Amino acid sequence: GKIPLDLSLVDMMAFSAHKFYGPKGTGALYVRRRSPRVRIMPQMDGGGHEKGIRSGTLNVPGIVGMGKAAELAAQQMDADMSRIARYKAGFEASLGILPEVYINGANAPRLPTVTNLSFSFMEGSALLAAATRSLAISTGSACASSSLEPSHVLTGMGIGRELAFASLRVSFGRPTTLAECEEAASILTEVLTQTRDQSPIWQMHRQGVL
Repeated sequence: GKIPLDLSLVDMMAFSAHKFYGPKGTGALYVRRRSPRVRIMPQMDGGGHEKGIRSGTLNVPGIVGMGKAAELAAQQMDADMSRIARYKAGFEASLGILPEVYINGANAPRLPTVTNLSFSFMEGSALLAAATRSLAISTGSACASSSLEPSHVLTGMGIGRELAFASLRVSFGRPTTLAECEEAASILTEVLTQTRDQSPIWQMHRQGVL
């Protein structure tokens, strides 16, 4: 529901319904059947459902809900992504004018729904703690939230560990409004200013020590 997909270009692809507002806990797996045919081992043994790939009773309400969510996502994708991209661009522009704020991957192809910002000379944990009092944001993806290491995606992009640690991930979705984006940018600007005012690292940077 975010970018067009051409399944002829892939051998396998996994889909999670909640990523496009379908029921949580429901997913789908695309497996190429020819040219070349992809063979996978069964996830579990039993009654031989799904041509022996995954045994077990099907979650019919979840499947129907996922199908309907996919249909709606496809119908609304162009309009949704165009609007969200505008909102994100405005959000990034508001924060990008601040000193030592970097939009990671700004010049690369990116999804319209996610931005990642790094803040130099900052303690990332302090900034996150202050920001999450008012905003639902994170330092990375939910599936990596238990890791104490910086994002492997950011470090893989060549971003240093210190800057990767001082990064925030902000997501935008179909329900997101322009007013919410403007409010989020305002809150983050205020939080960043207040946190930096209390940060000895930032003070040392301003004095030319760092």
